[in-house]
Amino acid sequence: MLLIKTQRDTLLAPLQSVSGIVEKRHTLPILSNVLLEKKGDTLTLLATDIEIQITTSTGQAAGGGDGDGALTVGARKLQDILRSLPDSAEVSLNLDDKRLQVRSGKSRFTLQTLPAEDFPRMAITDGEARRISVTQKQFRQLLGQTQFSMAAQDVRYYLNGLLLIVDGEQLRAVATDGHRLAYASMPLANSGEAPTTRQELIVPRKTVLELNRLLGDNDDPLHIELAPNQIRFQFNDVSLVSKLIDGKFPDYERVIPATLKNVVALNRAALLQSMVRAAILTNEKFRGVRLVLGDGSLKIMAANAEQEEAQEEIEVSYSGDAIDVGFNVGYLLDVLNNTSVETVEWGFNDANSSALLTIPGNDRFKYVVMPMRI
Repeated sequence: MLLIKTQRDTLLAPLQSVSGIVEKRHTLPILSNVLLEKKGDTLTLLATDIEIQITTSTGQAAGGGDGDGALTVGARKLQDILRSLPDSAEVSLNLDDKRLQVRSGKSRFTLQTLPAEDFPRMAITDGEARRISVTQKQFRQLLGQTQFSMAAQDVRYYLNGLLLIVDGEQLRAVATDGHRLAYASMPLANSGEAPTTRQELIVPRKTVLELNRLLGDNDDPLHIELAPNQIRFQFNDVSLVSKLIDGKFPDYERVIPATLKNVVALNRAALLQSMVRAAILTNEKFRGVRLVLGDGSLKIMAANAEQEEAQEEIEVSYSGDAIDVGFNVGYLLDVLNNTSVETVEWGFNDANSSALLTIPGNDRFKYVVMPMRI
């Protein structure tokens, strides 16, 4: 049965959209597959890892097909095959006795399939769901300013994700791994038909990273539906549904310093370049750098077990308290690499308390980092 005959890119683009969440090794073999479902002129592709489900469709893929049908096939293998073909290649998918034949020119591939009816689908929550709409660029920027502070595999499972807060006409994002915290917010042009209560939810790390990969840097709309135990994102032809992390996120407002005795403005690019150079002489286990701030200068120093040393000095306009403090250089590089402003402000009280990095004239971004002993 000829299922699909189309151009390579018409099939590859939606496949790449859904296959990012597919795990290479899984206890359920079918979860390594993608579901291909053809109805009329529409081809729908669906992938899931039980926690996240991504669906996309294309109306251009069904040319030359013999009818409707559905199957599941290895997502990575099919993607690798399509990628290896020439850009303008024509591809046909034929289902023959539970095997999928991929043909293009004189190339032939035969892949195993598993029944479409065995493919697990997430139950989509019906009922009350709050809906908000933003642009893809706005939300991607919100993620970019915070996601690097998420924990990766912390036993405090609620830290392995991003806190989203919808409060009136504000959308806030907060991430922390216990050593640093990133906060960003943006206005909501249309927060619903009527004011509703504050809503907080924790989006899993994998979902955040996948959204950052899929969202475009454009003004196309992104529709978000917030349900009690699910969040749904709809953009372009993609629908992403994710479970939420059930837990109590730390009170981020208590972590952000309310008052600061000393503040210094720094050129972001100069500070970043100095940090990159100093970091060369740190090692993977100990990423500490010393920052010595005094009248007119900031010194950045690093040393390692081989007694090698690095020192950078930046001229600054500063006449406050002298400070000698240590930080994990990776935490500082993360924030400097994920902001695109010319100037950042570093605020602190003393060498034993957390520092606050902000953007001058912008109260929508805050980054708190704890000091470390050098």
